[in-house]
Amino acid sequence: MQRAREAGVSGFVCIGSGRSLEEVTNAEKLASTHENMWAAIAIHPHDAAAMSDSDFNAIAELARTSKKIVCIGETGLDYYYDHSPRDMQKTVMTKFVGLARELRLPLSLHIRDAHEDALAILLSENAADVGGVVHCFTGDERDAERYLALGFYISFSGIVTFKSARPIQAAAKLVPANKILIETDCPYLAPVPMRGKRNEPAYLVHTARFVADLRGVPFDEFSRTTRENTQRLFGLGDSLQ
Repeated sequence: MQRAREAGVSGFVCIGSGRSLEEVTNAEKLASTHENMWAAIAIHPHDAAAMSDSDFNAIAELARTSKKIVCIGETGLDYYYDHSPRDMQKTVMTKFVGLARELRLPLSLHIRDAHEDALAILLSENAADVGGVVHCFTGDERDAERYLALGFYISFSGIVTFKSARPIQAAAKLVPANKILIETDCPYLAPVPMRGKRNEPAYLVHTARFVADLRGVPFDEFSRTTRENTQRLFGLGDSLQ
């Protein structure tokens, strides 16, 4: 966190999304301990098969009671790895969309090789009522346009800096300024020139510089834009100044 602050990162949204409630509660506790840190909580689609009704109820209660929870996620669908059965992934995603609508909180979506089914759920469950962000976006321009049509933000990780990421780079140029975000996704996907290292929030500046150059805007302007978008999406006011 200190290295991140020295690099210019002014706030953190910690993702509590994993196989057990420990990952969820750890993120909330971390956020409650630090100023300018908040949490998003859910069960990742990889671990949908491991989620019980009591797990969901505990997550819902924490989201209802903690002032540090600003987002429901990661939730979504991952058909690349298929670590959980697809029907179960869809069931769990649907439940978390319902929770987000109940609490009027945005969603953080993990979607990989499953855009058609994910969009169908978002439409049928009226997810546009709360919106959110497609995190670590790995789709193309058409995919981005369909999420944007539902009011979602599009967030780019270090993947966008990879030479092989031409479709993602094209999407990063397409997304309107008021709907673009960048993220770490640590400990994975460190951006060039840090690729191969354990990723961390301090490296976010490399992703920001790359996307700013890609879009043809000054780095300071792009940094200000993504900060303002983050504050607006998660309801953080002016806390990241």
